[in-house]
Amino acid sequence: MILSDWDIRLYIEKKLLKIEPLYPDTIRENGIDLRFGKEFCRYTAGKEVIDSRSDAPEKYLVCEEADSDRGYVIMPGDRILATTLEYVEVPIDLVGLVNLRSTFARLGLYIPPTVIDAGFKGQVTIEIVGAKRPIRVYPGQRFLHVVFLRTSSPVYSPYSGKYQGQRGVTPPRLDKS
Repeated sequence: MILSDWDIRLYIEKKLLKIEPLYPDTIRENGIDLRFGKEFCRYTAGKEVIDSRSDAPEKYLVCEEADSDRGYVIMPGDRILATTLEYVEVPIDLVGLVNLRSTFARLGLYIPPTVIDAGFKGQVTIEIVGAKRPIRVYPGQRFLHVVFLRTSSPVYSPYSGKYQGQRGVTPPRLDKS
């Protein structure tokens, strides 16, 4: 079942769902909108192979902090990592399905399917794929829409993975086995 704005407000009032900061336009009809944070990262070009067993992918990332006036330009075909301004804590009976807001999708940007697992705590790092033209985005703009679904029962094993508690853009944390 998808939560309505009424249900989302109840979860927040009961402190079961946490969204900080919470703006007046965050809670929507059937979900929440999240904003761009200030940190954006893109992988450098190169022919070196990133070894998914032994590399530290962050050494191939160039990160910068965008300001509210200049924003950040997502170039055609770029695959960048961005973070949300908001810190979220999802209870053990909800799962969030993350979508790009339609305004940005209509500009040609794309995000891969993304889920916020039950029990997740942190800022959300999201991959954004560039459009056919450069697109300038700004910290504080609402860019994601998260629809919450209630699970049939609270999850037995809430999320406690390697991205729990993340702040800012978090590069891949590879399993070294």
